[in-house]
Amino acid sequence: MAADSLDRIRLEGLAAHGHHGLFEHERRDGQRFVVDVELALPLERAARKGDLAATVDYGVLAERIHEVITGDPVDLIETLALRIVNVCLEHEAVRWASVTVHKPEAPIRVAFSDVAVTIERSKE
Repeated sequence: MAADSLDRIRLEGLAAHGHHGLFEHERRDGQRFVVDVELALPLERAARKGDLAATVDYGVLAERIHEVITGDPVDLIETLALRIVNVCLEHEAVRWASVTVHKPEAPIRVAFSDVAVTIERSKE
């Protein structure tokens, strides 16, 4: 089943303080990271029967993502995004996941509003 023929769950703007980055001050002081997640999965059974087991408990997912952001530091937000997409794909019903990690306080010397990396993965 292709991701575009599945239903979607989105979790946007999940923010947490993490210590990711290449620079010593990023690891020491940390900074705010914001994550957006989109999941593709069949939701009809969950919708028809009110069956939480047939969907993703987005409250639990948000807590798991928060743990990844606040957990073990990584050098690149690409690595952070990959860790989070793997958490999303742990759910049996999820067929495809897209994760965007925003680093709005990235150490860039010119004016900018956001830096973001998106990683998409499919089980098929």
